[in-house]
Amino acid sequence: MGQTVNHQNKFSIAVEDQGGGETHLSISGRIMMGDFDIFTAEIERILRQQSPSSLTVDLAMLQYIDSAGALSLVQLETRARGQSIPVTYKNMSRETRGMMELIDKQSLMTPSIYSEKKRLHLFDRVGNATISFYDDLIDVMTFLGELLAAMTYCTLHPRSIRWGDVLFYMRKSGSEALPIVGLISLLMGLIMAFMSSLQLKQFGANLYVAALVGIAIVKELGPMMTAIVVAGRSGSAFAAEIGTMMVNEEVDALTTMGFDPVRFLAIPKIIATVLVVPLLTLYAILFGIMGGLLVGVIGLDLTFYTYIQQTMKHIQMFDVISSLVKSAVFAFLIAGIGCQRGFQVFGGAEAVGESTTSAVVSAIFLIVVTDSAFAIILHYAF
Repeated sequence: MGQTVNHQNKFSIAVEDQGGGETHLSISGRIMMGDFDIFTAEIERILRQQSPSSLTVDLAMLQYIDSAGALSLVQLETRARGQSIPVTYKNMSRETRGMMELIDKQSLMTPSIYSEKKRLHLFDRVGNATISFYDDLIDVMTFLGELLAAMTYCTLHPRSIRWGDVLFYMRKSGSEALPIVGLISLLMGLIMAFMSSLQLKQFGANLYVAALVGIAIVKELGPMMTAIVVAGRSGSAFAAEIGTMMVNEEVDALTTMGFDPVRFLAIPKIIATVLVVPLLTLYAILFGIMGGLLVGVIGLDLTFYTYIQQTMKHIQMFDVISSLVKSAVFAFLIAGIGCQRGFQVFGGAEAVGESTTSAVVSAIFLIVVTDSAFAIILHYAF
């Protein structure tokens, strides 16, 4: 007693009951990638219907099989043995055997990590997030210690600093960022002046638009917007550069040659960023005030002299200095977190992308938190 299953003239499975619970399968034709799902479904149906105690698979009439077809035969063997059904292959050609040997049977028998994942409850997710945050904090603090040790060494041994790389990163982080920083600051000044004028002119207080824009740009928006732009441009570039070196094992090569990776790679980037970001902040402040000036002169009928006088009247030198100090701290955070995320990379291109994203997000978060701390300190201490 037997039956034959045909599939679009590609392959056929002849099923014969040999008695005593033994089932004989004769597979003929061609089994390729497009037939994988149908072939697997037919085998499962046959096993379910026959419930054999032993299974013999005759491959004498099998004309061709690719890697997907070999995988289907391996899975046939795995499913049958999972039901305690011994499987025997007969008349297997050398080509078929070679294809099947390419399949890692041990990996197929290992349960998938994703299949074991369960939906976590809220407290479990909060706990996992807390542990991840704690581990990340430990990594950041450890890198900060290594960075401070490297900076101390470089302070005592200035010749160990790669000044050529410092100049290179000053150009990449500084001069090449001038167009975007200038444009964003100019537009911020324009927007602030225009929106504030809509309210102030109702009370005849157009004159105070200059003071409002000047104070906002100098104290807050200038340093913060500059830092965010640098985080997006340079912080991500630092993370991607060091991350790629980690993937290519270039950092391991530096360590093998006796170089300190933090001193060799991170210090030039941090020095360059700390030097150029305050200068970029002054540049951003200038363009932000120019944006407000355009609105004041063109839209509010203020003279150039009046606008500049009102701006200088309400801005003190301490405000400018404190903004430069803030921008230097922001620069240290941006370059430091970018390098730290780069040194964390393990894996391939996907890990580099994740570290780059993490560097930008972490840098912006630290910028906002640090700016909040500066606002409170400067308000109550001075």
